[in-house]
Amino acid sequence: MSQNLVESGAEVSSDRRREREKLVEIRNLKTYYGESGLFGGRPVKAVDGVSFDIFNGETLGLVGESGCGKTTLGRTLLQLEDATGGEVRYDGTDITELSGDELYQWRRNAQMVFQDPDSSLNDRMTVGEIVREPLDVYEWGTPQECREHVKELLDIVGLRPEHYYRYPHQFSGGQRQRIGIARTLALEPDFMVLDEPVSALDVSVQAEIINLLEDLQEEFGLTYLFIAHDLSVVQHICDRVAVMYLGNIMEIGPTDELFNNPANPYTHSLLSAIPKPDPTATADRITLHGTPPNPRYPPNGCPFNTRCPARIRPPEYEQLDDEIWMGINTLRDVLLERQRADRSLRERIRERLGRQTRFASVDETYDDLFGHLNIPQDAASVLDEIVDYAADNDEDQALAVLTEEFGSVCEKESPEYSTVSETGRQSFCHRHSEEHARPSEVLDERY
Repeated sequence: MSQNLVESGAEVSSDRRREREKLVEIRNLKTYYGESGLFGGRPVKAVDGVSFDIFNGETLGLVGESGCGKTTLGRTLLQLEDATGGEVRYDGTDITELSGDELYQWRRNAQMVFQDPDSSLNDRMTVGEIVREPLDVYEWGTPQECREHVKELLDIVGLRPEHYYRYPHQFSGGQRQRIGIARTLALEPDFMVLDEPVSALDVSVQAEIINLLEDLQEEFGLTYLFIAHDLSVVQHICDRVAVMYLGNIMEIGPTDELFNNPANPYTHSLLSAIPKPDPTATADRITLHGTPPNPRYPPNGCPFNTRCPARIRPPEYEQLDDEIWMGINTLRDVLLERQRADRSLRERIRERLGRQTRFASVDETYDDLFGHLNIPQDAASVLDEIVDYAADNDEDQALAVLTEEFGSVCEKESPEYSTVSETGRQSFCHRHSEEHARPSEVLDERY
């Protein structure tokens, strides 16, 4: 899926990004797994054609559900994972084309802080050896200069000189993360990917590490890609936020604006899950039904269309009860899974003999989804036709009828990115086109 999301150069009120100089430019980046396997098959589309810019000196937050591709995207930007397609331009150089000595030299400029400070440190090495290791790899300075540089780094991240000779297991989680940050700073990089750097820490320690990262950014002019689940941390530290779902960027823009007025239905749903400190406050929680689709079989059209509460419906079914509509979406998922499943020889024999197989339970599925609902006659007749096809193991025809009757532009066409504010914030949704209502209006009506 090719996406043309390019953050515009519009002014955003941030002291850190007054010049808006691009440091990293990502264009149609894809990272697929499983394409070159022994038996081939469909790849897992972990990152599916994303495009955006990261500006010099800023902190760009990357948020989304588990499994949406955040970590894979961060690792691909550093070439810890090979890109399947697209470009990652760092200071004008496409790093996806680098190899050998060129890639080796480039990696001095970009480093990563990992999520788990325990597994990212070698317990058999002293703290001094761990932080000094990048210097040794790149033959930086004399042994005496390396020792002095490492002790200076330990002091910068809030550790003491005597910690140089201790081992990681002698430190707390927050201190181990400080060791990891010191190692990352050893080669004086310009760009850092922070992959959930505080998620494994206590709240008080999280605040210390966040403050440390902010101080380091101010002192050394660092640029961060900050990957996180904790939206409150993202809101505090990030200049801009990119919201990711199923390998796609759904919305990107200034942090305060995105949090206060989300434009994309997925962003709206994600932010509604933030816990409210006031238990008496009325929570406008949007519950997404179902689970994210299999990245090996992403849906056609908008990647969020299978769960979107603002999905565009056919005009004749615009007033259809939401529970019926959710049942139709679930039935589609069931039919898709049946279509993809391989029937064993035993099941094929049982089918020919007219015996029960695991593929013959569509009537039970229908009763579970719709048995308690009052379905309008026109919709009920179409659903009966779909179930009849499925009962005859003709999932292709069942899906064709379902798509023809209940399908919409959301599943037939990929949306374009729309600029939704003067700051250049962009959203990936059909609801921003002139002929469809804005997503916030639809969400307000249904929740």
